[in-house]
Amino acid sequence: MDKIVVLDFGGQYAHLIANRIRRLGVYSDIRDGEIDADELRSYKGVILSGGPQSVHAKDSLQCDPGIFGLGVPVLGICYGHQVMAHVLDGIVEPGKVREYGRANVQILDAGKGILDGLEDQEVAWMSHFDQVAKIPEGFEVIASTDDCKFAGMANEKHLFYGLQFHPEVTHTPHGMKVLENFVEICQAKREWSIEKFIAAEIEAVREKVGDRKVFMLVSGGVDSTVAFTLLEKALGNERVYGLFVDIGFMRKGERDQVEGALRELGVTNLKVEDASNEFFEALREVYDPEEKRAIIGAKFIEIQKRVLGELGLNAEEWILGQGTIYPDTIETGGTKHADTIKTHHNRVPEVQELIDRGLVIEPIAQLYKDEVRKVGESLGLPNDMVWRHPFPGPGLAVRCLCSSESGTGEVVDLDLASDSDGYAVSVLPLKSVGVQGDVRSYKHPVVLSGGEKDWDRLALVGTKIVNKFAELNRALYLVGGSLEGGVELVKSYLTPERIAVLQEADKVVMDFILEKKLDREIWQFPTVLVPLTVGGSGSGESVVLRPVESEEAMTASFYKMEWELLDELVGRLAAVEGVGAIFYDITNKPPGTIEWE
Repeated sequence: MDKIVVLDFGGQYAHLIANRIRRLGVYSDIRDGEIDADELRSYKGVILSGGPQSVHAKDSLQCDPGIFGLGVPVLGICYGHQVMAHVLDGIVEPGKVREYGRANVQILDAGKGILDGLEDQEVAWMSHFDQVAKIPEGFEVIASTDDCKFAGMANEKHLFYGLQFHPEVTHTPHGMKVLENFVEICQAKREWSIEKFIAAEIEAVREKVGDRKVFMLVSGGVDSTVAFTLLEKALGNERVYGLFVDIGFMRKGERDQVEGALRELGVTNLKVEDASNEFFEALREVYDPEEKRAIIGAKFIEIQKRVLGELGLNAEEWILGQGTIYPDTIETGGTKHADTIKTHHNRVPEVQELIDRGLVIEPIAQLYKDEVRKVGESLGLPNDMVWRHPFPGPGLAVRCLCSSESGTGEVVDLDLASDSDGYAVSVLPLKSVGVQGDVRSYKHPVVLSGGEKDWDRLALVGTKIVNKFAELNRALYLVGGSLEGGVELVKSYLTPERIAVLQEADKVVMDFILEKKLDREIWQFPTVLVPLTVGGSGSGESVVLRPVESEEAMTASFYKMEWELLDELVGRLAAVEGVGAIFYDITNKPPGTIEWE
């Protein structure tokens, strides 16, 4: 089978590139960016991925120059584009303007080569600090933007191509055409499919598990359900045991809903454990997001071990099954060089130790959400289960922000007026997680209020401000309440009372999008409770609405809800006791992750 290799330089999109190549029917591997070129001779082409570093940094990752002597096509993307220029004696310098998000790219080589079939002007996705300042000898410029002269370069003689923008993300509308062109240039046969993945994974599961059995934590979400079903198909019903743990941070009424759905699927080896009091106690007065995730992950393992003992199961005969998918591991720094964006609860030290000992099996760990859904459909799972909105393993615990202090918090003094375009602009005194230039960011949101209700205009202003100021990584729009009188932090941690408010607000949101038939248009809709009171009232915390459009969670666009519908939703939320101001997240990913923690 023909293969194309993606070299990993720690970028958030290394596996997304591989995912896209597989979608084109060509099998792809991920290998270390610094691998010896001699180990790549079996591949039809090489792709150099993005990464969080500068090529000039002391410990920066560099590819083996021998790659350019293999006689196969090479494509460099973002950092890979810069590595190619650097290794081949071009010049890479810090960019004068940071670019995160959409950019208008002028295509200078339309109609041939890697950009065959593109228009003279294209929309593409940028996420970078440095940029190529001089292309290597033998190359020509094939694309540019107002802020990046060498956004694309090509050496047609040797079939070497470099792109500063990301063709692999859905935010580059014709990016798949670029990758398809590269597959054609590589002359690679299209022989890979989801059906072949399922067959290969079933054999891999049987080989890894051997004579043992699998004890799996299930949530009722699409990932764990597909993983559980795939394990059962490989091993049989009697060798896979499911444990559903109610951690106290589920959606309202979700425990009964999930248990019923799993029973309907024919899951007979299932135990439901109510551990909500244990989780609340373990998280008492814990404020840091990473610490919350670590405690939740460790508590899951503690409960798993306890239940094994209570059921009289010999721990030596069982291994742990998990429904981890690739975005979970990449954001945890799960590839060799990737920056840790946030630690997934399936990757806390206790779980990692089990993984290192070969006691964990994750049958869908190399897939993205879109591929997981295709596997679920192929395995015969019902549509309402396959297309259920993603929900984090730690549940509402990571949608309920905490604060160890009260008052005005950290004051960020920025001159925002010149970029406000008529909106009132201020910085909120809390932080959320994001990803900028493949690097984890933990920074402040900026909030816009007043002005014209125009999503496109708001998106432009928000993106411009976030790109300009290093202290920021998100932009919000105030859709309910008033900021007159100021914004104050409320000292708070995870309590049943706060979670009850969030559960009620979340139920209002989820019921609303089902009623209005928006649940397929919106890929995921986190409702976030933040410890902020506005307007000096002191009554009710603030809610952030975070609806997004996406396919695989590695990139996402905020969903532009019709204003009439949004006004109706805000009215319903304002009636929830304990809810004060309401914000709408207008940030794409990057620079803001989908979840806030």
